[in-house]
Amino acid sequence: MSDAATQTAQLDAEQQGTRLGVVESDKRDKTRKVVVRYQAKHPKYGKYVQRRTTLHVHDEANESRLGDLVEVAHCRPISKTKSWRLVRVVERREQV
Repeated sequence: MSDAATQTAQLDAEQQGTRLGVVESDKRDKTRKVVVRYQAKHPKYGKYVQRRTTLHVHDEANESRLGDLVEVAHCRPISKTKSWRLVRVVERREQV
């Protein structure tokens, strides 16, 4: 996916209240760990630093795989740690 397409997808995701992330773990049934990376401004020095958030996402059909770029949305709590659901798989990772 090109940089322009990725930026467009991120803008669309922000407008809809969803987030884009990469699947970090697909070992559990119907659950994925998705890492959402972003940049935040340092409070004292003003430099932008890389941050990340790990979300536990509900994937009912087990359609996402390790390394896929996915779109997730906030939902009601499904379990103690899961309160996000998979909206769609934006880009599949190539099989090795």
